[in-house]
Amino acid sequence: MPLPVEEQDTQSELQQEPPWTVVVLNDPVNLMSYVVMVFRKVFGYDLERAKTHMMEVHQTGRSVLWIGEFEKAEAYVYTLQSWKLTATLERDA
Repeated sequence: MPLPVEEQDTQSELQQEPPWTVVVLNDPVNLMSYVVMVFRKVFGYDLERAKTHMMEVHQTGRSVLWIGEFEKAEAYVYTLQSWKLTATLERDA
C-alpha cells in the first residue's frame, strides 16, 4: 500500500510573500494632463484619484499607484513605461 503524500500548502506560502509596490516618479517631460490620462487608462482611476496621484508625483517626486502580487505589479510597471512614464517596482516591507 503506497504511503499518503503530504500536500504542501503553497497558497499560504504565496500569501506570506510581501507585496510589491508600483511607484511612478516625477519627470520634466510629461504634461500633467497626460499623466492623469495614463493613470485613468492603466488603473481605471476616476478623474479625482488620478489627479491626486499626479499632484503627489509633482509635489513629492513620487506616488505609490498600486500594491500587490509581483506579476501584476511588474505588468503595471511595464505598461507605465510603455506610456513613457518613469515607473519602478519596489518590494513592500
